[in-house]
Amino acid sequence: MSSYAGDISPRDTWDKLQSDPEARLIDVRTQAEWQYVGLPDLSALEKQPVLVSWQVFPTMARNEAFAQQLAAQGIDKDTPLLFLCRSGVRSKAAAELMTSLGYSQCWNISDGFEGPLDDSRHRGDQAGWKAQALPWLQG
Repeated sequence: MSSYAGDISPRDTWDKLQSDPEARLIDVRTQAEWQYVGLPDLSALEKQPVLVSWQVFPTMARNEAFAQQLAAQGIDKDTPLLFLCRSGVRSKAAAELMTSLGYSQCWNISDGFEGPLDDSRHRGDQAGWKAQALPWLQG
């Protein structure tokens, strides 16, 4: 048995958010990333991403209050939760944690918002939310 519901592509995430009114995108990146790198724009779906950092900037220590902060958003334990980070590592950890706490539908968005580094050590062109040309806003 998997420790969370599984991985889902950015495109399939968009489709799930569109087709399931209960589905929520949980962006676990830092405030600095939200502000300077960008955020998924869910306005066409009449939704907003839920912003709860997995790590605390600038130390990048794990946010020990993550589960409590997410629970404080009033999200039911059966709500489909789609976790997003930069490249899929933090979001996988968040999906695993919340599954262990009884949330039944925790998905990791594979390749995250920016995806892996390319040969020039840049992100955002090969895979992830941006590379899939899904709506996003910067600043």
